[in-house]
Amino acid sequence: MDNSKVEEPLEAFKNGKEEIEHKQHIIEEAAKKRGITEEQIALFRKFTEADVDWHRAMRKKLMRKVDVHLLPLLVLMYLLNFLDRSNLAQARLGTLEHDLGMKGTDFNLATSILFVGYLLMQLPSNLLLTRARPSVYLSIAMTVWGVISTAQAATRSFGGLVAARFFLGFAEAPFFPGAIFLMSSWYTRGELAYRIAWFYSGSSLANAFGGLIGAGVLSNLSGVHGIAGWRWLFIIEGTITIGVAIIAAFILPNYPANTKWLAPEEQAYAQWRLVDDTGEADVADSISVKEGVKLAFKDPKLYLFTLLQHVSILSQAFQYFFPTIVKTLGFGTVETLLLTVPVWIATFLVSLAVTYTSGRFADRSIHIICLMLISVAGNIIAVSTLNTGARFFAIFLLPIGAVTAYQIILAWVANSFPRPLVKRSACISVANLVGNSANIYGSYMYPASDGPRYLPGGAATAGVAFIVAMLALIARLVLKRENKRLAEREVAESEARAVGTSFRYIL
Repeated sequence: MDNSKVEEPLEAFKNGKEEIEHKQHIIEEAAKKRGITEEQIALFRKFTEADVDWHRAMRKKLMRKVDVHLLPLLVLMYLLNFLDRSNLAQARLGTLEHDLGMKGTDFNLATSILFVGYLLMQLPSNLLLTRARPSVYLSIAMTVWGVISTAQAATRSFGGLVAARFFLGFAEAPFFPGAIFLMSSWYTRGELAYRIAWFYSGSSLANAFGGLIGAGVLSNLSGVHGIAGWRWLFIIEGTITIGVAIIAAFILPNYPANTKWLAPEEQAYAQWRLVDDTGEADVADSISVKEGVKLAFKDPKLYLFTLLQHVSILSQAFQYFFPTIVKTLGFGTVETLLLTVPVWIATFLVSLAVTYTSGRFADRSIHIICLMLISVAGNIIAVSTLNTGARFFAIFLLPIGAVTAYQIILAWVANSFPRPLVKRSACISVANLVGNSANIYGSYMYPASDGPRYLPGGAATAGVAFIVAMLALIARLVLKRENKRLAEREVAESEARAVGTSFRYIL
């Protein structure tokens, strides 16, 4: 009898057992460091030893609960967040500028000032989120911005509009990074991209519904009860926001460790998944805010991803002028707003498909590069001709490329910074803060005087989109080198202690 054939399965069993024991040791050490209780660690041992079928069933059960409680509400909240931010573009097609005596670049200023307030509140709000209940904190922020958005209807001068827009940005600041941060506390890196796609789809749906609502309000409510159509727009959309914010306070979950609609075993399993994915679980008080911020700024990757997010947002500057750009096709106000709807519905559908493949094949950079090249092509076509058919086709390519790529970038940022929780919160906040500063000067890329071709803005946006593609390539190479170092370190130390349990960056 060939003894080697008998020894092979025995050796495989021995290696498999050693791997489980090693993985169990690493997870338990990470759990103890993060303040997880002995009872939960005992459950962690059970999870580590469980077979694949058990994990598949448990994950399906847990994800069904999390997705139902978290995703639909976050999508709706972001839809209203973006709608209240961008509805100025629809109001412009009414009598807004005439009623408030706006001229020249006044509209650009009213658009950009929102992001000044947005940036000032960004980092402190997200660090505060790690010390507060997300359900309450995000709901309060939403209520405040809903009130301010509604109050825009009462402005009687350009100065009043600018003041309202500044404070609107201040109030909206906590939501977007806070929502990304909250999702990254529930989902593994492989799951996050697709969930962020659903979340960010709120912006595409907001643009689609914004066009429909704007068309309906401006055509049917202008002058009703002596109130201009653009004022009704702010009143209706702001009131809806306030109502949803109140509901969110009772439905939105917090963290796995303190969510009441999960059984104790499900709470522990939700935390174990994060430990298994990166080597650490999310515990809010594991380190101080000061330590978390220091760790964030010491990580060189933060600066690369911050620049990537900044130029990506700049490549989407057209969003705040989209109805104005579409109006260059030569249609009336209502027709123009209706024409924006299919563009954003198409963007929504493409984003779901592309982000699914991004998560399915664990790829970020190649997807981003291909999408940004689509955006480059769209911008080049838009500034090269005044042909209605060609320009309408180009208008589809602009958001399908740039907006969809940004969804993948958001996921890449969120899962490229291992825990602790406070460090990841700081990284997401800094990247979002510096990234959104692009909106301050990006709001001036499409002045009315450059219409209908908008050659300077379109050409600049094409160049920026190409830079995004190149930065994605650089980020891929940097993370590939980091993965090689992690592999070498594991071989040298025989244990993956530095970053986590066989942690690898997603390329």
